[in-house]
Amino acid sequence: MPAFAIGDEDFLLDGAPVQVVSGALHYFRIHPDQWADRLRTARLMGLNTVETYVAWNAHSPRRGVMDLTGRADLGRFLDLAAAEGLHAIVRPGPFICAEWDGGGLPAWLLAAEGVGVRRSEPTYLAAVEDFLAGVLPVVAERQVTRGGPVLMVQVENEYGAYGDDAGYLRELVAMTRAQGIEVPLFTCDQADDAMLARGGLPELHRTATFGSRSTERLAVLRRHQPTGPLMCAEFWAGWFDAWGGHHHLPDVDRAAGDLDELLAAGASVNIYMAHGGTNFGFTNGANDKGVYAPTVTSYDYGAPIAEDGSPTPLFHAFREVVSRYAPVPADLPPERRPAPALDVALDRRLDATSATSVLGPWKEWDHLPTTDEAEQWTGLVAYRTDVTADDGVLVLDEVRDHVVARLDGRPIGVLDRSRGDRVLPLPAADGVLELLVEDQGRVNYGPRIGEPKGLLGPARTTAREVTSWRTAPLLLDDVTALAEEVREQPDQDPAAPVAGPAFCAGTFASEPGADHFLALTGWGKGLVWVNGWCLGRYWSAGPTRTLYVPGPLVREGANDLLVLELHGAAQARAGFVAAPDLGHTED
Repeated sequence: MPAFAIGDEDFLLDGAPVQVVSGALHYFRIHPDQWADRLRTARLMGLNTVETYVAWNAHSPRRGVMDLTGRADLGRFLDLAAAEGLHAIVRPGPFICAEWDGGGLPAWLLAAEGVGVRRSEPTYLAAVEDFLAGVLPVVAERQVTRGGPVLMVQVENEYGAYGDDAGYLRELVAMTRAQGIEVPLFTCDQADDAMLARGGLPELHRTATFGSRSTERLAVLRRHQPTGPLMCAEFWAGWFDAWGGHHHLPDVDRAAGDLDELLAAGASVNIYMAHGGTNFGFTNGANDKGVYAPTVTSYDYGAPIAEDGSPTPLFHAFREVVSRYAPVPADLPPERRPAPALDVALDRRLDATSATSVLGPWKEWDHLPTTDEAEQWTGLVAYRTDVTADDGVLVLDEVRDHVVARLDGRPIGVLDRSRGDRVLPLPAADGVLELLVEDQGRVNYGPRIGEPKGLLGPARTTAREVTSWRTAPLLLDDVTALAEEVREQPDQDPAAPVAGPAFCAGTFASEPGADHFLALTGWGKGLVWVNGWCLGRYWSAGPTRTLYVPGPLVREGANDLLVLELHGAAQARAGFVAAPDLGHTED
């Protein structure tokens, strides 16, 4: 069988030098029926390898679950890569960052009392061992040593930016080898002397991450990897977007020049991202460097292969650069064609916390709980308490992350973590205060990884501490029954404004199998489902103005469109438009 090795100067495949020209595609960010298309497009750009993280919480959303099916079918993704003639690099973490919810670390694990985060702590290590035992056999049987596509496997991820526990890294190495991984292992860290020193081990091959000044950054790497091939494990071709910010687009000429400089030096590369995909559902992460900044639904990333799989100007520029160092296929992928454009009336409505099909059981508390205490690891949780006319104002210690407040069903305010909100004025009335709390994505980078979500107390009014609370989660993994419950509601005029939080539903007929782009102009903030698949979050804060609807979701005949509007909408109408609108840029 072919063998892949790290030589004194080059990577070696069957003993012959090989320059790895790889690109990142995350299977968990792509509809499974589109994996083959995205892999083919990557090959047509000239790549000989694809790389993917493995998101632990995508496979284990709850304790004791290990899912390797559907959109979590890592084995199928790797088999499709092999069928396309591509090698593969797998990066199972356990921490991946990736602007993904919690950096891939499961919230149920980090809620355990005393658990460590990315260090040698028994509870954490035992859970990591279980995770690797679940996913790595899938990788092991697809190694190049066994006739498969997998060339290398990464240990941890940019660990030097977080810690310096070499014993922890060696534990991960032992766990990885114990699952039959024979191919070379490697680490990656930012092209920084301190991070490269902390994040690697002498016995593992070091790689670096950067997006510019290739010669300078490779020289930094060479100081820490004195022999063997140089590799940029993440060549940042673009960047991600945060709600309330601008859309990032790369400087095509500069990015192509930096890639050319890198390949001319003989280094190998993994383009991050070759194709970004989408943060479907509640899967986006967040950064917090003093201000909480959740990542938007689109993970287009300004990548050479756009969110919908179409080639961008960067695709053609990178392809031309790669062609200087290796043969590229003669074929080109098709350019984007206009998507179907149509309007949809959502003529059914249902108050969000009156939706009995998805509202979980109410639980009583004698203190203000976090959503982690309530074992709701993502999404939305309703909090209720009784207030009086004398309370005046509710003060919380912290809001994580977004709160829509109502008193006896009447909207009274919104609190948002990004603004530092934590004080809610109350009407001078007795009643039931309801706070619908949205987890907008767990921090995926830095010291705030693993923090709990929900409302942090104590909660006080002008008159007292509020200790009596009730909570109920919105259970939105399967919205089949919810869609039916909303459809059973009386007709509403879609031209009438929508008061949130409310579910709105309608149907549409369009071209089956075609990609669509959904625009929610005039809507505030919420989530969208098409035929039961959660497209992700929308927000008038921008920059993103459309949501990507993968073609496999659109069927013949009637299609269901379900919207959860948290704030309010000018009217209950949505529109599908001809092309994506990812928002304003800095230019």
